[in-house]
Amino acid sequence: MAREFTVAVAGATGAVGRQMLQCLEERRFPVRRLIPLASERSLGLTVPFRGKELPVEVLGPDSFQGVDLALFSAGGGASKDYAPHAAAAGAVVIDNSSAWRMDPDVPLVVPEVNPGDIADYQKKGIIANPNCSTIQMVVVLKPIHDAARIKRVVVSTYQAVSGTGQKAVEELSQQVRALFACQSIEKKVYHHRIAFNCFPHIDVFLENGYTREEMKMVLETKKIMGDESIEVTATTVRVPVFYGHSEAVNLETERKLTPEEARRILARAPGVKVVDNPAKNEYPMPLDAAGQDLTLVGRIREDFSIKNGLNLWVVADNIRKGAATNAVQIAEILIRDYL
Repeated sequence: MAREFTVAVAGATGAVGRQMLQCLEERRFPVRRLIPLASERSLGLTVPFRGKELPVEVLGPDSFQGVDLALFSAGGGASKDYAPHAAAAGAVVIDNSSAWRMDPDVPLVVPEVNPGDIADYQKKGIIANPNCSTIQMVVVLKPIHDAARIKRVVVSTYQAVSGTGQKAVEELSQQVRALFACQSIEKKVYHHRIAFNCFPHIDVFLENGYTREEMKMVLETKKIMGDESIEVTATTVRVPVFYGHSEAVNLETERKLTPEEARRILARAPGVKVVDNPAKNEYPMPLDAAGQDLTLVGRIREDFSIKNGLNLWVVADNIRKGAATNAVQIAEILIRDYL
């Protein structure tokens, strides 16, 4: 009989937490017992799993006795506070926040890119899930890097409001309805109106002029790809889309790749789907990516301004592949190869 596991999901009532539960169910993860955890605000709520409504328990330092795997999507503060308790209790933590990503003793993993790094979980009992915008980019970068070695990446993102959380989704919806009804809008989540607008401000601004979100993409890409020599610069933009992040990615490679070669390489890459037929108006869009786990890539064309340049357009569901699915994929490799 195949082994089954006790799995805790911290942040189970949030958008990513609920998606984690759905992914565990969809992918038939061998769960013996599922423990949904959240803050005291969620006490009394239930979450659906395998046809049942499971009562939410309050996340605390003693929540992990007998737990084999703990999937965290409860925010960086909660991860810092409780992930060490989970690891000390014998659980392996897969954390979706930024709390542990750049810790040298914590592997930062995208299964299609660096699955071997999962082995390093034993150092702290924690595996970090990368930033959503980084995940979809490196899934596409890895096969190109293997074929032609990437020297430089310039990326501009167009990120959906669901990346901020459910309250941001509700704010966009409320603002759109209010504007069409000629009513006043409320701004509680963002500094600016998000309906019919976009702004280059995700997370806080740092002293170097970049936002923290932009620096996440820079630093995480180098760590995941295992190559500090790759130069990365990013501009991250919030746009009035509910689900699905889009990215314009410009690459400079050591060896020249034609667009045709790049399409062939990416068509064979795990987790990637090439959607690239402009003559028929076929290219990746957030509407296409929403609800699926593949990373879509199109508008593959030469950058004529440099010797070995390519332009790509990359789209993925930020809640699924950008968060929940990536974490469950890590868990699948973990139980297959290490536990």
